[in-house]
Amino acid sequence: MAATIDFTHPPYLHPSDTPGIILVTHQLVGIDNYSVWSRSMRVALLTKNKLGFVDGDSKKKAYTEELQSQWERCNAIVLSWILNSVSKELSAGILFTSSATLVWKDLKERFDKVDGSRVYFLHREITTLHQVPHEP
Repeated sequence: MAATIDFTHPPYLHPSDTPGIILVTHQLVGIDNYSVWSRSMRVALLTKNKLGFVDGDSKKKAYTEELQSQWERCNAIVLSWILNSVSKELSAGILFTSSATLVWKDLKERFDKVDGSRVYFLHREITTLHQVPHEP
């Protein structure tokens, strides 16, 4: 008897889940737009019930052998969505990675940086703010 999955299972592929679709309107170009891109991608993947493929919650080993090939197809679709949403320069560095989770972690490690000097500068500006008295 063949194993079946429905739309509530992460490996389920809706007919609209094709490799060519673009999930977010802006491509990842680097550290400058990583946080906006990452948040946009997470929301898009969540709506498609595919967030587990990038955050590691959906693991191939969790499925029967019969469903593991379906999991692999889903992982490949998610990889294609990521590739479609990054610049050509970045896609060259992730093209041959076979796991959406590994690609996601790699991009996060490279671009999810907090600029310590910028944080210090903003903190200093906030602490030195003072209110100018209002004259009637």
